Amino acid sequence: MDFALTPEQQRIQARARRFAQEEVAPVARQADESGVFPAHLVPRLAELGLLAGPLEQRYGGSGMDFVSYALLCEELGRVDSSVRGFLTVHASLVALCIQEWGTEEQKQRYLPLLARGEWIGCYALTEAQAGSDAASMQTLAKDEGDHFLLSGEKIWITNGLSARLAIVFATQAPEKRHKGICAFLVETDTPGFVRHPMPGKELGHRASEHARITLEGCRVPKSALLGEPGEGFKVAMSALDRGRLGVAAGAVGIAQGCLDACIVYARERRQFGQRIGDFQMLQATLADMAASVDAARLLTYRAAWLKDQGLPTTRATSIAKLFATEAAMKAASEAVLLHGNRGYSNEYPVERFYRDIKGLQIYEGTSHIQRVIIARDLLGKEK
Repeated sequence: MDFALTPEQQRIQARARRFAQEEVAPVARQADESGVFPAHLVPRLAELGLLAGPLEQRYGGSGMDFVSYALLCEELGRVDSSVRGFLTVHASLVALCIQEWGTEEQKQRYLPLLARGEWIGCYALTEAQAGSDAASMQTLAKDEGDHFLLSGEKIWITNGLSARLAIVFATQAPEKRHKGICAFLVETDTPGFVRHPMPGKELGHRASEHARITLEGCRVPKSALLGEPGEGFKVAMSALDRGRLGVAAGAVGIAQGCLDACIVYARERRQFGQRIGDFQMLQATLADMAASVDAARLLTYRAAWLKDQGLPTTRATSIAKLFATEAAMKAASEAVLLHGNRGYSNEYPVERFYRDIKGLQIYEGTSHIQRVIIARDLLGKEK
């Protein structure tokens, strides 16, 4: 068993780290405060070969393996979850989904645009009454001969305001639940595709776009179908399986960011005549945090490695997402406490890490759902 990264993986990690530290970190606080996504970073991601890294080279990607992709998401998550979340949706949920399920015509049309960052992608699955229970969606796809008519509403759609392409999930027959769902590639300038920002102020990921998308008799051609009719649920779950890997890696990044900040602060802050890091209670906190970060990282890398081997990854990815997000949540809470009143201000990044990590526990399957997936895989179906 070899835990060493390959030379290529090390190069991708170093490139991602430089970009994250030198270009993302300096704008992360302002982006969070303003609630505006730093769109100038998108072409830079493309220039560096990071925007659609796992895509095959013939479609404009870098052809990186999934361990490299996890390294990329970890480095971005270490400084800004909004940028990391953008990438996970654009690359994992949209571009790789098209690569897996699309026709050659669909791949040739959309993937180069996505890889270059000329078009942004979004993934429109969630509805008001269909979150964890995606099969309960009410958005309808009416077959009208040479086209489909889409009607319904989607919420909390990341990248939804800037996206030029949306993967929209709709059902032809709600009573069939998951067997009635279809996936569609919808260009967002299609008449009847209406989008607005979600109301209210997010707890975290404040620089991310979160949209409410209304489909008002949105007419799409039969060629917009992604996969076969009735395969939409499979399309959605396969995409989420990849997306969860990016979320797990992003959570590792948050946890590492918390540990980094705590080590620096514990060395510099002095109370009662000594470094606060010399107090055993705080040493125990740092030691536990370091152990959890290492465990989360190894679980995430294992899930990525399994995917690279072409092996089943659903359980391993769910375990990684569950453990990494829970570990990062604890790390962020301890980091704020260790920083004291400074941790309560956005002057220090641990305040943002604390707000951001809650989103990672929720989207692409809550911690509760990850436990359900893991347990069902362990138990199998009753004979």
